[in-house]
Order: sequence, then structure tokens, then C-alpha cells
Amino acid sequence: MATKAEEAYELLLDLIEEGVLAPGDFLSESSLIERLDLGRTPLREALQRLNLERMIDIVPGRGIQIAPNSVDAQLQRLELRRPIEALAYSLACKRATVVELEELAQLTRVLSEAEQIGPYRSALRATQNAIVEAAHNDYLSVSMAPLQGLSRRFWLTHLADGSSEMHRGKQHHLRALEAVLRRDMQAAQQASWALNDYLVEFSVDVLRERAMHGADIAE
Repeated sequence: MATKAEEAYELLLDLIEEGVLAPGDFLSESSLIERLDLGRTPLREALQRLNLERMIDIVPGRGIQIAPNSVDAQLQRLELRRPIEALAYSLACKRATVVELEELAQLTRVLSEAEQIGPYRSALRATQNAIVEAAHNDYLSVSMAPLQGLSRRFWLTHLADGSSEMHRGKQHHLRALEAVLRRDMQAAQQASWALNDYLVEFSVDVLRERAMHGADIAE
């Protein structure tokens, strides 16, 4: 059963990924407590976790700022995510326990069956967390949380055709997950790289679209 802090974290993460709490927004603890009906202690624990994952910045004297969501930052994240995520999939192939593989198989089915963005987002987050846990490397989990979380938010907030892009992204994720379930390290790595290539392509398309409309890529 999730703790109050975990529930607060999941709620805030949903609001950030959905864009309800928009990039650059400044918030206070008191406003979040009132708005979301959260206790101060679980809220603070959730905020500390989100700060470590770089989803927010805690600015002394000003409050809590939702992290920026620029194309340039996304491309930098993907550059680093490429080798680390491939390593995560490789380690999961080698180290996942039978119980972890059973859980991953169930999550893979949920992801495959998701047809709406909300359920897909939740299933995607769960499968990404499961892969990191199955890799059994504490330092890997610290590295992957911001890379995957911020990349996921970028993708979600720039969907032009949700159903089409969700299908493309889903196929890449499923290939990587199915390779782990077979303990096929080579296929898992290749699927991970293909996923990263897709995310880079998606980000470059966003960059081109913003340039066509004269938007600042740093936004």
C-alpha cells in the first residue's frame, strides 16, 4: 500500500506531466496543500523527491518552480539516456528475478492494451520503474529517474497526434520489454536504441515546428 508521501508524489508527477503545473510556474507549499488537500509532511517528502529527479526546483525565498521543458534540454537528456537506458535493459535481462519477470509481463500487457493517453502514461511509468528495479543497481535508479521522467513529460506535452504517436512509442517500448522477458540482451539493447532514435526524431520535429512559428527553443 502506498504511503501518503508516495501518493503525493504520484499526484504531483501526474499534474506536471499533464501540464497542469506548467513549466516555469512558481508555487508555494501552502498553495499546494490547499489546492491538492495534502498534508505538509507528505508534501515535503514528495517535493524533495521531485527536486532530486529535477522535475522541480526549490528556490529559496521564492518557492517551488516547475522545471523548464525546452527542446535543447530534451536533446541533452536523450544523449545521456541512450547508453544508460540500454545498460538498464541489459542488466534487467541478466538480473531480473522470476517474480520481477512475472510482474513485468503483467505490466507489459497493461501497456499493450492502453488506448488512452492517461492509462498509457501510467503504464509506461510503471514499466520504466520495473526495468530499473530489475537491473538491481541503486546508482542506475538515481540516474534514470530524471532522464525518463523529464523525457516523458516532454513527449506528453508536445503530442500533435496523440493516438498516432502513442502507437509509435508503444511499439518501441513493447519490443524492448518483450526482449527482457526473453532475456535477450542484444535485442533489448537494439530496441532501446531504436526507442531513443524515435524520441530524438520526435524532439527534432518539435524543434522544426517551433522554428517555423518563430518560437524560442529555450521555452
